[in-house]
Amino acid sequence: MSAASGPERDGFVVVRPGDPRTRPLLEGLHLEYVVRYGPEIGAEEMAHHPVDDFTVPTGALLLLLEDGVTVGGGAFRRHDDATAELKRVWTAPAHRRRGISRRVLAELERLAAAAGYRRIYLTTGSRQPEAFALYRRSGYVLLPGTAQIYPGGVYDVGFEKHLR
Repeated sequence: MSAASGPERDGFVVVRPGDPRTRPLLEGLHLEYVVRYGPEIGAEEMAHHPVDDFTVPTGALLLLLEDGVTVGGGAFRRHDDATAELKRVWTAPAHRRRGISRRVLAELERLAAAAGYRRIYLTTGSRQPEAFALYRRSGYVLLPGTAQIYPGGVYDVGFEKHLR
């Protein structure tokens, strides 16, 4: 274990901001947001929740590594005393359709519960139907209304899940 990360568990490792292994996740997410929503919203989304928000003990920045390569990851941060907010769930394009996002989501839920959270909240954009489907299949409940509305008809929807 390096000073920049926690112990590995089933290929998962919790890392600190600045760990070079986060680069594929952060660059991949930025590109996804720019392609789906345009450069302005893409940059805004990445800046709105800087990676420093996702630090232990109130959050975590999680990577899934295969042979030392980042193939997926995600993060959570404190939303309120009982609620963790998920952000940055991502799978490398070459590794999609293998269930990696479901594994990342389950590990984030486990870590959030271990940190004392009883509920998870998240938002996803209207141009991410695969994320919408992932959360519904994983037991998340769609919250009424929209979480945020952007120019051009783009909007975020919220989900929640109660942890055991």
